[in-house]
This record gives sequence, structure tokens and C-alpha cells, in this order.
Amino acid sequence: MAKVGIIGASGFTGAELLRLCAGHPELEVAVATGDSQAGKPVAQLYPSLGAAYGDLVFAPYGPDVVDGLDLVFLGLPHGASQAIVPGLEGRVGKVVDLAADFRLKDPSLYPVWYGEPHACPEWLDRFAYGLPELFRDDLTDATHVAAPGCYVTTTALALAPLVRAGLIETTGIVVDAASGVSGAGRGPKAEQMFCAVDENLAPYSLLNHRHTPEMEQAIGAQLLFTPHLAPMNRGILATCYARPTDPGTTTADVIGALEAHYADEPFIVVAGPNDALPSTKATLGSNACHVTARVDGRTGWVVAIGALDNLVKGASGQAVQCANLLLGLDETAGLATVGMYP
Repeated sequence: MAKVGIIGASGFTGAELLRLCAGHPELEVAVATGDSQAGKPVAQLYPSLGAAYGDLVFAPYGPDVVDGLDLVFLGLPHGASQAIVPGLEGRVGKVVDLAADFRLKDPSLYPVWYGEPHACPEWLDRFAYGLPELFRDDLTDATHVAAPGCYVTTTALALAPLVRAGLIETTGIVVDAASGVSGAGRGPKAEQMFCAVDENLAPYSLLNHRHTPEMEQAIGAQLLFTPHLAPMNRGILATCYARPTDPGTTTADVIGALEAHYADEPFIVVAGPNDALPSTKATLGSNACHVTARVDGRTGWVVAIGALDNLVKGASGQAVQCANLLLGLDETAGLATVGMYP
């Protein structure tokens, strides 16, 4: 068994990591920190985890708590990982960060999109980008991984194969995506209270969402991104619009490119023309991403769609998938390919 720690375990992604590790055949949670909940039993904050973690208590963070662990997950807010990653050197075998602290390769983008310079830009090159279906080769010898989040993962998995196949233009792509409320974290916010969210669909971060440059980096194309908050707990649905490079491109071409790229990927479901379209409900609780694409001959647009569970493939499941690769385990260990329904 590999001994792992979860730093920032009291948030939604931390709780999901605890859930996934509880069902993992090769991972044992040795420590779970949560400074805001330090001293509180895990089962008190999350009763759903009581059967697996009845005696586990959230610990305050200190570098010494991870000494000797095989791997540490970082489930912290943006900026917090930068403060502690250098201090993990020599203490823990491998690191998987769920935040955006080490995802961007160009440090000059951090002050533009995140409002402050990167605290340790010399560490950016040490982190592999943790989207296995698109960048698996980069993970082969990695010790540090920056796992992408839900919007980037959904959009990149829907669009990147089409870009790589040369089927769509790499400028002028439009991404329209909606997320469940859990994507904003556990902290209370007025705009995420029940009365604000229920029966409401609202855009936010118009033109300046901080994950835009990461999407462009992962896809290899310029895009305009508009996120929306949807009245659901979990899920991401991204509808993407692009122009074909060849006016003769057909639906068979774009679906064929997705099928070819994901032929051996256990967590990707490519929906054909006669299959059900991707939906958030179909991926609930699983590490799967469902994708499809169409060409509209009337307007000349390519439409690509992706759906996933934002807390699993869009966060904690992605992190576990990367951890499996780093530790030499079966990539699918502890992760479901089938969603829950209803």
C-alpha cells in the first residue's frame, strides 16, 4: 500500500479525494489536513465518509506531517501551493497539485490572469501537466504533477484531438460552459446560496476567466470562454464552436478524429451520431468524460461537446489517475468508468 497525505482535505475536492482513496486498493490515507477544521473529526464535517474514516481527525498543516509519505495531494486554494511546495522537497516522494499554481508554463501569465506574480516560477518546469489522455508521455518520469480542473479538462478533451488532427482553425473558437455549484468550493458565498442558485442560470467572469490561458495552452488554440453557474451540485457541460480548416469536413471526420485519439482511453466515451449526447448526469460519480462533435453544413461551424463530473474527472479523480501513473499502479485503480443514474 502507498501511504498518501491530503493537504487541504476539508474542502470539496479534499472530501472527494478521501472518498476515492477509501475505495482504492493501493492507497492508504495517512494524514488529512484542514487548518480551518483542525481538530474536528472528518466524519463530523462529512458524515458520508464516516464508515471509512471514523477515527480520522483533520490535522493542522506543518511540513513534518508529510515526512516519508509516498505521495501528497494538494487540495488548496490558488496561491497556497506555491507557499508550501518548495518546503516539501526531500520530505515526500511525489506531489499532485489540484490547484492552478503550477499549470501555466509561462510565469508572465500569472499576474495578468491571477492578479499577482508567481512566488516560485523556477518550479513551473518541474511540474508535468496532469491530463493523461492528452499529455501522458509527460507523466512517465514525473515526480510533480499539476492536475487541471474541470473547465479546462472538459474543453480540452472535446477540442484538442480536432486541433491536433488539423480539422479546426486555431483562432476564433468559442466555448460556452456551465458548472455545478460545487466547482466554486465549500466556502460560503452570497451568490452561491440556495436562493441565488436555485432555478437560475447565470454567466460570470465574462471575458476574463482565469482558466482561459490554461485552456489555450492545453488545446493549442485561441478561444473566447464564457462560464455559467448552473443549479446543480456536480457536473460540467461545455459546448464549443470552431471553424473547420476545410469546408468539406464532415461529421464523420470529426467523430472519427475523436474515436481515433481516444481508442484506448478507458475514461473517454465518444458518442456517435446515433448515440445519446453527452450530459452531466451520465458522468455523475465517475472519472469518465463523454465527448462528441458535429459539423453543421448549413452554417459551416463545427460543434464539439464534453461533459464530466467536476469533482471526479474535473478534480479529484483526475488527481488519483495521475497518482496511479506516478506510483506505477494500474491507471484505472480506484476509479469508476460508469456514472450513477438516476
